Amino acid sequence: MIALKTKEDIATMRRAGRIVAQTLDMIGQYIVPSVTTGELDKKVEEFIRSKSAIPAFKNYHGFPSSACISIDDEVVHGIPGDRKLQEGEIVSVDVGSIVDGFYGDGARTFPVGKVNENKLRLMELTKKCLQAGIEQARAGNRLGAISAAVQMVAESNGLGVVKQLVGHGIGREMHEEPQVPNFGSPTEGPVLKAGMVLAIEPMINAGTADVKTMPDGWTVVTADGQPSAHFEHTVAITDGEPDILTLS
Repeated sequence: MIALKTKEDIATMRRAGRIVAQTLDMIGQYIVPSVTTGELDKKVEEFIRSKSAIPAFKNYHGFPSSACISIDDEVVHGIPGDRKLQEGEIVSVDVGSIVDGFYGDGARTFPVGKVNENKLRLMELTKKCLQAGIEQARAGNRLGAISAAVQMVAESNGLGVVKQLVGHGIGREMHEEPQVPNFGSPTEGPVLKAGMVLAIEPMINAGTADVKTMPDGWTVVTADGQPSAHFEHTVAITDGEPDILTLS
């Protein structure tokens, strides 16, 4: 069953979402060559806790860190550690927070120093995929309208849409119904209603859409080694415009 949120619930989720956005704003200042992903993760956890919130990812199904940090061909769920960022890489940072029992979830992909045109294009088009999906997050639309909008932007520009991983409903749990694929038909899926809250998160590859999971059981990488980008917002469905909760 898809849980609808009250105005009070959404107000709390906005607080959680704002902390997510502020965390991503903060960590962007530290995305530089030679910093380790472990150092970035520590800053994420400290910042979220400084806002009297709980890092949502820490120990979630055994995930060991507060941030998922994924570099170049890593699509999602990269585990922070001793790896140092290098000039020319792109790095996706996915974070979540819990405030009074409600979750916020968001992600951005950042350049490390100067990156090539292919990676810049991938990042820009993935942001456009997210914007296109959010534009369709309106009461009365089918959920598939979000999915189809993301897919159209990506595939019309020759990019691969990851199909094994999807967005999701969010609220008192990190992952709630419904799943939010980044591909499909605008006539598919449940009808969107005011009070639904969705984590919309295009995961877009420069090459093939195919991915595989590494032996650590978490890190998902592109099958062809090409880079991937990931942008995500938590969005509330209203009777009017989509309400992005992960804004600072």
